[in-house]
Amino acid sequence: MRGQVLDTEVSELLKVLNEGFPPVHRMTGAEARAVVAARRVPVDNLDDVRSAEDRTIDTDDGPLRLRIYHPHDEGGAPLPVIVFFHGGGFVFCDLDSHDGFCRRMSRHTRSVVVSVDYRLAPEHRAPAAARDAYAAVKWVADNAAELGADSGRIVTAGDSAGGNLAAVVCLMARDLGGPPIAAQVLIYPVVEPSFDSDSYRRYATGYFNTRAAMEWYWQQYLGGDAVPEPAHQVAPLRAADHAGLPPAVIVTAGLDPLCDEGRDYAAALTRSGVPVIHRHYPGLFHGFLTIAALGPAVSARDLLWTDIGSVLT
Repeated sequence: MRGQVLDTEVSELLKVLNEGFPPVHRMTGAEARAVVAARRVPVDNLDDVRSAEDRTIDTDDGPLRLRIYHPHDEGGAPLPVIVFFHGGGFVFCDLDSHDGFCRRMSRHTRSVVVSVDYRLAPEHRAPAAARDAYAAVKWVADNAAELGADSGRIVTAGDSAGGNLAAVVCLMARDLGGPPIAAQVLIYPVVEPSFDSDSYRRYATGYFNTRAAMEWYWQQYLGGDAVPEPAHQVAPLRAADHAGLPPAVIVTAGLDPLCDEGRDYAAALTRSGVPVIHRHYPGLFHGFLTIAALGPAVSARDLLWTDIGSVLT
């Protein structure tokens, strides 16, 4: 809750983030993209994987870029494959912004990781990103053998807006006849374009991610207030039911406007009989897990790698 005593490292980092992150909600999508990209820090864990290959695939909506990571010591048996969707409010970030995180994920889960450079808003409105995400998963399923991957152990994963896409793809795969997905990993996911939850009220400002930014992100993605049909391909909580979806690992942060909707999605899956591992971090903020040097993030990532392994056994 507001006023709680924060870990010193977290408190100091939040001060830096709050003072330094640009007011994207006052920018165009292109301006926000450029400013955020200029803040990017160099990747320092290139050796975490054996290889990282960029590839462009053909889809019904045009070419789609992927980056494919292979871990060291793959051996002969096919590996799990994690299809990863980056965050960035549907507006910014790309393959490079989450390169270090994907390398860590590949190394510590001993999985092939396929990162997806989906189309961004506002140039491409909803559900363009979801269509790209689904096309990528279908391509991975069809080409698993070439990737050294097991088509029976496909995981969708993403942080923030990417968590939305990871959840939506599971609904699309269930409703559209596949491909089968073994698990979904939703890291402080963007779930619902509604801004009246308790966590939105408590943490609207002062905790890095803001209500103003979230309202702007959704405006860019939707092009207005209306959610296009089928609504659950944009707002996964709006699915008529959540039965038959793959097991989920869901991470929420207590100091995050999105906290309540992540909890609500975990509850909706649980009510529908979907196995859920929900890891909640009360004293942490949106985006913490991909900050490499943050102490609490290191232990949270270690637990995440273990959780991913557990849903694949």
